[in-house]
Amino acid sequence: MKLTHSQAIEFDCSCALNQRESQIVNGNVVKLKFEDRGNNGKNPVTARDSAILSNLKLEKSRHSIDLNLPLNSESKKISSLTEYTVTVLLIDDQEMIGEAVRRMLANEKDIKFYYCNDPAQAIKKALEVKPTVILQDLVMPEIDGLQLLRFFRGNSLTRDIPMIVLSSKEEAELKAQAFSLGANDYLVKLPNPVELIARIRYHSKAYMHLQERNLAYQTMQDYLVKLEIEQKKSQELLLNILPEAIAERLKKEQGVIADEFAAVSVMFADIVGFTQLSASISPKKLVHLLNDIFSKFDDLAEKHGLEKIKTIGDSYMVVAGLPNPRADHGDAIAEMAIDMQEAIVKYREEFGLTISIRIGIHSGPVVAGIIGTKKFIYDLWGDTVNTASRMESHGIPDGIQISDATYLLIEDKYEFEKRGLINVKGKGQMAAYLLKGRLEVDF
Repeated sequence: MKLTHSQAIEFDCSCALNQRESQIVNGNVVKLKFEDRGNNGKNPVTARDSAILSNLKLEKSRHSIDLNLPLNSESKKISSLTEYTVTVLLIDDQEMIGEAVRRMLANEKDIKFYYCNDPAQAIKKALEVKPTVILQDLVMPEIDGLQLLRFFRGNSLTRDIPMIVLSSKEEAELKAQAFSLGANDYLVKLPNPVELIARIRYHSKAYMHLQERNLAYQTMQDYLVKLEIEQKKSQELLLNILPEAIAERLKKEQGVIADEFAAVSVMFADIVGFTQLSASISPKKLVHLLNDIFSKFDDLAEKHGLEKIKTIGDSYMVVAGLPNPRADHGDAIAEMAIDMQEAIVKYREEFGLTISIRIGIHSGPVVAGIIGTKKFIYDLWGDTVNTASRMESHGIPDGIQISDATYLLIEDKYEFEKRGLINVKGKGQMAAYLLKGRLEVDF
């Protein structure tokens, strides 16, 4: 079969497109033929011939890299597959490999390349440059590549960095061992540049997403810790206002909380001489003084398991037997009263103050709970509360005056002075006793 000169060119081109192995050869043939046409001028190149040659050049460029191009060339290249900056660290004792990989990545604007030829310095270098992916050889002097994998995975700062093994060995057992030690990928070097860049971006993007998730998780954990601290502060503030059992109920219940208690002991204590003292010291010092005294009383209430209800000016109110009922509420309130009296004596002697304390106690039933919706407190209501208040107001300085009801609860454990009947406002005649101290027990 006879072919024209133009048909021969087309035949050569089609062979080049269908057979990659003959691609460059056929391309050169076409090039020579085109040059020959240009030289003799007898067979000028047609527009169709020019298009065929352009296709050949384009196909050739897809499968080859020109290492003579400037490393910072601004020529067109494949657009970045990630919006992140990729940082690559290559660990290989052969500088020729390092230079080859560098050239492969040189024109990728989103990729930063670092090289380490000493495996002993690899982790130090990684901590310095913070790579998003590590390329690592398996056969290196001093440190075996598999051992280096162990080191990277054993370090908390590098264990999550993706690692791509570049090795001339293709044994399946070696690949399996590398993966078992933490390798993320395995490529036979030197790999195709397009594939290498794609894998670098893929693993880097996954790693950076992992870092973002870890950061988000840590941020959430920090927030939860702060939230827990704030919740603890809120709980402590709430417990400064309400008993713990009532605080827990208030979180769950809406509306009025009111409970009846058949047997409790209520105490009122008043600082005698405090009004006169306020005329001789500044208001700020006065408040600090009262805070010191009442803080000591709070410690005693906690020590004896009593519930502080409130302070009113220079008066202090506490109760035994609620919100958790106790059979020894009379004993507990008596111990509290004696300790309060001793604390005031020490305070008076230490600071040279002319103050004393007047205490009144009564035992009986009460209603306790919370009313209102704003600035609420846990409070007590009932005749027992009123009588305890009268025991205090009708008492004497440095005296602990108790009602007959309280006396009957503790008469065999303490020393008393009988006051007889006293006229109590709103109550009439009532028997009253002065608690003098604890009975001494002989062994």
